[in-house]
Amino acid sequence: MNIEFEKMERQLRRRQRIKKVLTYGLLVIWAICVIFPFYWMILTSFKSYGSYTSEYVPKFFTLSPTIENYIEVFTAVPFARYLLNTLIFAVLTTGGMLLVIILAAFAFSKLDFKGNNLVFTILLSLMMIPNELVVITNFVTITNWNMRNTFLGLILPSITSIFYIYLLKENFSQVPDEIYSAAKVDGTSDLKFLFKVLIPICRPTIVTVVILKVIECWNSYVWPRLITDQQSYFLVSNGIQEIRENGFGRENIPAMMAAVVVISLPLMILFLAFHKKIMEGVARGGTKG
Repeated sequence: MNIEFEKMERQLRRRQRIKKVLTYGLLVIWAICVIFPFYWMILTSFKSYGSYTSEYVPKFFTLSPTIENYIEVFTAVPFARYLLNTLIFAVLTTGGMLLVIILAAFAFSKLDFKGNNLVFTILLSLMMIPNELVVITNFVTITNWNMRNTFLGLILPSITSIFYIYLLKENFSQVPDEIYSAAKVDGTSDLKFLFKVLIPICRPTIVTVVILKVIECWNSYVWPRLITDQQSYFLVSNGIQEIRENGFGRENIPAMMAAVVVISLPLMILFLAFHKKIMEGVARGGTKG
C-alpha cells in the first residue's frame, strides 16, 4: 500500500514539475516576443545610418554605437519644443479632467437628486458612439470657435472621460453611505467630505486615472494632427511626422528609432514606477462590496 502511495506521489510531483517547466517556458517565450521590439528599437537607434544600410543581414548587436541619431533628433527639428508642448498638454488636460470626473463621480455616487440613475445611464450610453463621430463634431466646434492652433483647442475636447467617471463612481460607491450621512449630520459640507474623506480613501484609483490619462495624452495623435498646423503647437506625435517629412527623411531609420526612444522613454519609466498602483486602482474600481 505504501509503495503504491509513494509511486502516485512521485508521479504527481513529476507532473507538477513538467507543468511548471512548460508554464515558465511559455512565459519566457512570451517575454522575449514582447521585449524584442523594444530591444531592436534601442539597438537600431545607436547604429549609424551607414552601418544600418550596409547590413544585408540584420545584426542583433553593434560594435560601434553612436549617439549621432539622438543629436540629429533635436537639431533637425525643434523636438525639445514638441516635448515641452506635450508635457504642457498632458498636465493641463489631466488636471482639468481630474476636476471634472471627481465632481461628476461624487454627484452620481453620493448625491440623491431626481433622475440620477437615468442621467448616468444616458451618460454611459454615449460610450457607444464611435470616436470618429466625436472627432468630427469636436473639430467643427473648435474651428467655429477659432481655437485651432491653440492649447485651449487641444485641451477642451479631452477634459472629460465617461469611462473614468464610471470607474471613479464605482470606487466612491464602495464607501458606505452611512459615513456620508454621519458627516452631513456633523455639518460637513459636500466638498469637505469629498476632499477630506473620499479622495484620500480612493487615492489608488485616482492615481491610476492620472497615470492612464497622461499616457493617453502623450500618445495622442489624431486630434493634435487635425487641430494644429503650426510648428509652435506641435506635439511629439506631430513631431514624428514632421521629422519624416522635413527633418532627416523617411529613409533614415536609425534616427527615426532614436526619436521613438526619446518619446517612449518617459512613458516606460512612468509605467514601471507606478504599474502596481495602476493594477491596484483598476482592481479597487472594478470590485464592489
